[in-house]
Amino acid sequence: MAREQDEMKLDATQAALDLLRDIQSVHGPRLLFHQSGGCCDGSAPMLFAEGDYRIGDSDVKIGEIGGVPFYMNADQYERWKHTNLLIDAGAGRGGTFSLDNGTGRRFLTCSDVCTR
Repeated sequence: MAREQDEMKLDATQAALDLLRDIQSVHGPRLLFHQSGGCCDGSAPMLFAEGDYRIGDSDVKIGEIGGVPFYMNADQYERWKHTNLLIDAGAGRGGTFSLDNGTGRRFLTCSDVCTR
């Protein structure tokens, strides 16, 4: 089971919330985000139907966007934990396996380093 974090802040733009709402109207409310580690689709936030992506002990729950949980791998979290994440959406093609693929829009991760 994934662990929860308390250092990183997570927020979303209205554009990201609008795209999420559009995807939920097609795929239902039971979704989850996983921040890609940079393999095949770069380091994009990927959106999956619950059950299509297995969350495990090596994942950290960062927070929620529009009521949808947002996770990343623990190794990546250790590198990014002093960063705040802002999830945005813009024109483009989503990750190969992400539900935003084919919508003409994609989720994007913006970040800034925390000043603690």
